[in-house]
Amino acid sequence: MRHKQSEYMHWAKTQGRARYNLATSGVGAFPLSELGRLPPLEINGDNSYGYAPLKRAIAERHGVDADCVVTAAGTSGANYLALATLLDAGDEVLIEHPAYGLLVDALEYVGAVVKRFARTHEGGYAVEAEAVRRAITPRTKLIVVTNLHNPSSVLTEESVLREIGEIARSVGARVLVDEVYLDAVYQNTPRTSFHLGPQFVVTSSLTKVYGVSGLRCGWILAEAELARAMWRMNDVFAATPVHPGELLSVAVFERLDAVRERFRRIVEADRKVLAEFLDRTAGVSAVRTEWGTTSFLRLAAADAGQFLARLRAERETSAVPGRFFGAPECFRVGMGVNSEMFAEGLRRVQEALCVA
Repeated sequence: MRHKQSEYMHWAKTQGRARYNLATSGVGAFPLSELGRLPPLEINGDNSYGYAPLKRAIAERHGVDADCVVTAAGTSGANYLALATLLDAGDEVLIEHPAYGLLVDALEYVGAVVKRFARTHEGGYAVEAEAVRRAITPRTKLIVVTNLHNPSSVLTEESVLREIGEIARSVGARVLVDEVYLDAVYQNTPRTSFHLGPQFVVTSSLTKVYGVSGLRCGWILAEAELARAMWRMNDVFAATPVHPGELLSVAVFERLDAVRERFRRIVEADRKVLAEFLDRTAGVSAVRTEWGTTSFLRLAAADAGQFLARLRAERETSAVPGRFFGAPECFRVGMGVNSEMFAEGLRRVQEALCVA
């Protein structure tokens, strides 16, 4: 029996870090001391199917009923729980390309038949409804997209998502939207696509934009009956979450806008540095976006994997190889951690490109 595994997560845990770490996927760590007065922490708490105060906080944030909220261990845990509930082995799933590798890994683990629709560099990594329409079949059970797109940070407008929802509805499929990066749209933040119709299922967490990934506060938004099925499916995986993490997550929700604002300044400074780097550097390009903590850079004339190996070995700088997203000519860089480190890392990328 072949053991299932994620090559991306293994790489991230064993090779992703360097002195100049551009391989991050979210903002830096939020200091616990800045949360102010903390709630009394208890080891155990009341959680049969979700800690009620946390479910209410998530529901109020998104304007949904608390019965539509399922909590999970980060967005990855939410995605896996949603997929395990929605799909049976052999079900056909249509997912974007490039796609976050761990989503594809989870689909393969549950036994889905994975089909792809393209989000191209030349097309600005936009979701094109016609590409989805061409790829969908009567056997399709689920369409999967990320918004903001991981890895490029491209925003998909509500009108396009609504059209994708109609395409899904025409064959009786659902749409799973991973929105973990959506709150990195700092002005006029779009509402969750959960409101677009009952065929939409949404996953998200506090892990990427808020700097509290250690709390593993993730969630699914689904119509109430489906949410109940997800809670029952979760009985297979876990009894209850770590209660001190739930208490601290509620405290974060009480200060959520202030927490997000703390990192906004760093992300915006890094995006300015990235734009300047792209302006002055030959041999690399990117679809430029106004928002997001990641960018997907494409090399003009080099293999990204070999280039990144040299970059790490010779210049102490790391970035995520594009092969984990199905685009080996590309690499992903992350923003929002430390602007001085980010600028120096990009300078070293530029140096490496000059001698490649």
